[in-house]
Order: sequence, then C-alpha cells, then structure tokens
Amino acid sequence: MAALNKKTGFIGAGNMAEAFIGAITRSGIIASSKIFASDLNTERLSLLKKNYSISVINDNFKVFSMCDIVILSVKPQQIADVLTQIANREDYCVQGRKLIVSIAAGITLSKLESILYAPLNNENIISLPIIRVMPNTPALVLSGMSGMAANRYATPDDINSVRIILDAMGKVIEFKEEALNAVTAVSGSGPAYVFYLVESMIQGGINIGLDPYDAAILTITTLKGSAALLEEMDESPELLRKRVTSPGGTTEEAFKVLEKHKVKETIIEAIAAAARRSAELSR
Repeated sequence: MAALNKKTGFIGAGNMAEAFIGAITRSGIIASSKIFASDLNTERLSLLKKNYSISVINDNFKVFSMCDIVILSVKPQQIADVLTQIANREDYCVQGRKLIVSIAAGITLSKLESILYAPLNNENIISLPIIRVMPNTPALVLSGMSGMAANRYATPDDINSVRIILDAMGKVIEFKEEALNAVTAVSGSGPAYVFYLVESMIQGGINIGLDPYDAAILTITTLKGSAALLEEMDESPELLRKRVTSPGGTTEEAFKVLEKHKVKETIIEAIAAAARRSAELSR
C-alpha cells in the first residue's frame, strides 16, 4: 500500500477519528509522528496518544494550520461553529496546498465552502480542495465501507490520497454528492442495523433455552459465514435465502412470522428515514 508523506490532522477525536487513526497507523501509510489530533476532551486525546503514539494538541486552529490533510471529525451539529472559529481568525490563510476531508454526515460541500472559502481569495480557494467522506465503524477492524464525493477543486492526486487512506480502512466507492445521503443510510448507519439483528438472534436463542455464550457464538459465526457466502458466490441474497428455505421446513415457518410483521418493509422504511435525516442535517 502506498505511503503518504503528509502531516494529517484530526479536528475531533471521537470513535470515527479513532477508526481512521487506527487504520492509518496499522497499515503504515502515514507515520504516527505525522498524525495530530485536537479535541475538547483531554482524556480522549490522552487515550489516542497512548494507544497510537500520535501528537495531540488542544487547539483546532493549530492542527488546521500545520497539517497537509485535515480530517473534520466533529459531530455534524458542531461543525459550523468549529469551522467558523477557524475561518474568523485574523491569521487564517492557506499556505501551499491543503486538503480538507469532512466525515460529518449531511454537511454539504457548499456548506463547508461557504465557511472556509469566505475569507480567501481565488488563488487560496483553489489550494483548499474539500472532499466529503461517509465511513462506518467497521473501519476500526479494517473492514469499513466508505463513500466519498469531491468538490471541483480536488485534483486526481487529492482524490487518490483520500482513497489510499480509505482503502486502509476497508473499501471505498466514489459518488456524486447527491448520493451521499443514501450512502449514509445504507452503509454509514448499516452496522447498527446488523448489530440489532444480532442482538435479536442472540436473545431469541436464549429464550428457547440456549446458554447466552453459545447463542452469541452461533449467531456471530452464522453471520460471518453468511457474509462470506454473499461475497464468494455469484448469486443474489434472495436466491441464497430461498436455498435455505425448504417448503414446510423450519426456515419457512420463521419467515411466515417475519412476513406477517412486514420486517422487510420496515427495514426499507428505516433506511429511508435515515436518508431523510441525513438530508435534514445539511439544511
């Protein structure tokens, strides 16, 4: 995997920032000595410093100023305030080229541009490309799924730099920005849907007499095996499901209950609700 000899800063040090930092340091694409993080939570910063040997600074503007790649990993509701504080500084400027990567769900490129570009001249604006990324938490174990969309100032080299980082975390697909709300709803929130299914299967096993540990092993191993089948067999999930569902058998009986309660329709409705919320966050 290609290495990036670029100072990389994280503004916000929550779970997704840690997923990035963990993937970057484990893969070796950026040296720990070139990674910086800022956050109001000093305990969180201390933990990241201890676990990943990165540098931590309780100063968003300093991280922004000194880094070649700046990853905005604060909550969507906080990002406008954080960026406004940076852009309103008298010494705010862009020296050289600086790549901004936002992982804030629902915050559009135009919103980010309206804050970061307002104080800059055209030459500086061109040197400050912005790329939106929607990752997910399995990046913590290098099995993430990310979608990204770049603004008009991002060059192929900029996009490739972000792709190298995201490839270290799992897989990445490039989209037009209007598709990112759907990406958020399917893969960004998706791990929670899977964990909810796992919770339910484990509890179902316990309710019919299984030991909790055995129920968990049965469920998680079944999930891993099913995912492997989906990846390796050139067949649709519908066909694979039907192969398990023998007429008059146990699986068919289970699906009578699932269909009675419209579980499939409910999941589709839930994903649509997540996409709507992602769109609302951009307003």
